[in-house]
Amino acid sequence: MTKNPHLPCILVTGAAGALAQQVVNRLQGKYRIVVCDTRREVSMPEHIPSYHVDFNKRRFEDLFKEYNFDGIIHLGRIGSNEYSREGRYAANVIGSQRLLDLARKYHVKQILVLSTYFVYGAHPLNPAYLAESSPLKAAGITMDLVDSVELENLATIYLWKYPELNITILRPCNIVGPGVNNTLSQSLMQERVPVLMGFSPMMQFIHLEDMADAIVVAFEQNHAGIYNVAPDDCVPYQTAIELCGCKKLHVPSIPPNMPLLLAKLTKRELFPPHLLNYFKYAATIDGSLFSQTFGFKPRYTLKDIFAHYRNLKT
Repeated sequence: MTKNPHLPCILVTGAAGALAQQVVNRLQGKYRIVVCDTRREVSMPEHIPSYHVDFNKRRFEDLFKEYNFDGIIHLGRIGSNEYSREGRYAANVIGSQRLLDLARKYHVKQILVLSTYFVYGAHPLNPAYLAESSPLKAAGITMDLVDSVELENLATIYLWKYPELNITILRPCNIVGPGVNNTLSQSLMQERVPVLMGFSPMMQFIHLEDMADAIVVAFEQNHAGIYNVAPDDCVPYQTAIELCGCKKLHVPSIPPNMPLLLAKLTKRELFPPHLLNYFKYAATIDGSLFSQTFGFKPRYTLKDIFAHYRNLKT
């Protein structure tokens, strides 16, 4: 760990992910950093203690006793392409509640929680841009997103009930770029990408490095609240596929269960069942509150983002 004992000590969860590693790179030298992940061991430089620990085990509380954290950057949300539904719920909801309870017990002064725009739900009646005050409808559409919505609801309860925790909740759009392993990024790496016939919803993309910058600026400026994080521009999904150099694999969308039926017949997951609506209907978010509050502007354009995926195919 950084030797200077006067620097604030920060816990970063989800350290196995590319985003957390980018965040840690930006924090080094300004904070004493401790990282952990529930999924696996994470290799870090010698001066950064790293732990593979279940939030629901006693060892996790030991970290709070040992390091006396000043702040927590909670990036450890298990994605929809990881774990079973029950495993995600245990990690995302029960584990996050324990983290928040320990933060209260040990007087942590600030917490940043990474959520996702998926909590809004993709629906044909969505407005053009969803504000932070829009209802979270994802749990009503698919049970596989219940853990994401309940994590959000949990963090929001603690935000208002315990203002001394100074909780900031970020709801980013699709995070993409080198090292990102989510569903959409994996699709854009492929030569042929499934698209639903008759559907091309507007989508937003933010580069991994821009999202890391957004997390660091939000943590350092410390304005508690809930914020969407997204650039001003968006693009139809099928256009994004083309600009990434992918060929389209057209999938019939009628009747509605056809994509899932074809997936069973071909033994290939064309679309994650719980994210199917996001490839049919727009769920674009208004990121203006975050931009204005924190003075944030992404550095990477859509052209830059799509060039990365296109270059993977040359």
